[in-house]
Amino acid sequence: MPDTYTKANYADVDPVAGSLYFLRDPLDCENLGVSVLECDPGWTGKEHDHADEGHEEVYLLVEGEATVVIEDEEVAMAEGDAVRIPGEATRRIENGDAESRFVLVGAP
Repeated sequence: MPDTYTKANYADVDPVAGSLYFLRDPLDCENLGVSVLECDPGWTGKEHDHADEGHEEVYLLVEGEATVVIEDEEVAMAEGDAVRIPGEATRRIENGDAESRFVLVGAP
């Protein structure tokens, strides 16, 4: 019988840099990356893009408030907001005054 699903809890994954939980391997994803990012108050992420991989991403803010800077444009995010970012666009998360939590999804 083929596998019908894979389940993982991000709390069971060892975080990278203390707050980024990659779920691609635990979920056995072949074409999709899924991560959870927990941001401390005032935290700023590294500016980056995914042009070489051609990965677009969706950032879904599930808790808190933050700003996502896309190609120097500030996009204010509130709980429940999602933004799609093309692979070639630079992006950086700037967290607000409280903790926040994002679900990050990317695929070619």
